[in-house]
Amino acid sequence: MTGSISGEADLRHWLIDYLVTNIGCTPDEVDPDLSLADLGVSSRDAVVLSGELSELLGRTVSPIDFWEHPTINALAAYLAAPEPSPDSDAAVKRGARNSLDEPIAVVGMGCRFPGGISCPEALWDFLCERRSSISQVPPQRWQPFEGGPPEVAAALARTTRWGSFLPDIDAFDAEFFEISPSEADKMDPQQRLLLEVAWEALEHAGIPPGTLRRSATGVFAGACLSEYGAMASADLSQVDGWSNSGGAMSIIANRLSYFLDLRGPSVAVDTACSSSLVAIHLACQSLRTQDCHLAIAAGVNLLLSPAVFRGFDQVGALSPTGQCRAFDATADGFVRGEGAGVVVLKRLTDAQRDGDRVLAVICGSAVNQDGRSNGLMAPNPAAQMAVLRAAYTNAGMQPSEVDYVEAHGTGTLLGDPIEARALGTVLGRGRPEDSPLLIGSVKTNLGHTEAAAGIAGFIKTVLAVQHGQIPPNQHFETANPHIPFTDLRMKVVDTQTEWPTCTPSITTDRGNPSSARWWPVTVPRR
Repeated sequence: MTGSISGEADLRHWLIDYLVTNIGCTPDEVDPDLSLADLGVSSRDAVVLSGELSELLGRTVSPIDFWEHPTINALAAYLAAPEPSPDSDAAVKRGARNSLDEPIAVVGMGCRFPGGISCPEALWDFLCERRSSISQVPPQRWQPFEGGPPEVAAALARTTRWGSFLPDIDAFDAEFFEISPSEADKMDPQQRLLLEVAWEALEHAGIPPGTLRRSATGVFAGACLSEYGAMASADLSQVDGWSNSGGAMSIIANRLSYFLDLRGPSVAVDTACSSSLVAIHLACQSLRTQDCHLAIAAGVNLLLSPAVFRGFDQVGALSPTGQCRAFDATADGFVRGEGAGVVVLKRLTDAQRDGDRVLAVICGSAVNQDGRSNGLMAPNPAAQMAVLRAAYTNAGMQPSEVDYVEAHGTGTLLGDPIEARALGTVLGRGRPEDSPLLIGSVKTNLGHTEAAAGIAGFIKTVLAVQHGQIPPNQHFETANPHIPFTDLRMKVVDTQTEWPTCTPSITTDRGNPSSARWWPVTVPRR
């Protein structure tokens, strides 16, 4: 230190005075825990400031230091610390590498789904009460698209309006998440929703979010589209400095890592309907390779534009009756839905060491792609069977040990029989007649929540493990005639059902013919 700057406190005062004099802040505005960027320090300002500090301290200060230590308090502490000697930069050490088949513990969950579902237990009650969240699109959602040319109005009038919609998606406590009103205005509401639900999931896990600062915590978030970003950028005159980050899919994950100051991987995943389960798969891999020591895996989906509805209508994918009748003879398409789900994951040995509440354990998983099938959006039963077999090999389990499958189950006449055949061929055949493979689909309650669909089914199955019961499928009255349930040794759960064994195993599938297919094998932790 120089004679005039004798320690961290002096540096802090110097930095505050510099910002007041050169950046235009008032003393009251300078919060030493706010980022320098939020205080108005631009990249150009950082270059000038680094030169001033280098001269003041008699050593090199790089502009990069302001990104590594982004607040006044952090920068002052860093600059006041003794300079490390050149040979003291030890290589990053990791603990002994855990086996790549290390079980992964689910230690916390959070969710937000239509129908007043704001937590996992509310979801459980909703499922057990055989409720459905499906309704017609809220009138205000499509107002921006009304009043256009006659051909647009005609197309809108013919577009399916059934869906499962969250209320108040414009509500957000920006101040709590340290986001300015102008930035929040340009943020995709999917970013806002994920921040809220991730915070709740950490609380559910008993982990104070503030304790994770600078930790090797990874974020893996599934999301497909930023309809808000496209809509907000349609008028070029309204594009500002927040528009790019507000609509970028990568920021779905990065925003959470930034807010909590997490230093593990931060990955946005788009594999269509399997996005959130592929996010869980990647989180498990990252934990096993010790790229992170805690992982937050998520999926989020909001429906802000009629465009995707219109596209699905054109290929006859959506149910005109507004019901998802998975595996039923009257299945006529799926119903789109909104929601968000988050799970907090740890290596099982770490969770046991830390005294965490273990909700369930992921033994293994597998991912593949349908490859060349009967059309880009058509499923491939051979690929589905292959990923099933890979998942159980990875988990070290036998298919006969599986009691229940939370299926993709969208309620389409083509997709349901193909999925059922794959399930029955790999998991069902050879079972005793009195012990069929049980299957169900949360889509019959919530609709198809797309990027969040996998994690919705995952949370449902973890809850079923905890309660020792399987909630009933909705809208199942007459079996799809194209599914030979008896031959495949399968049964749709149509009433509240006790687990058939005392140590159930579960598998959950979510995917899309044009994306990955993912199967985790999950068991309870007694």
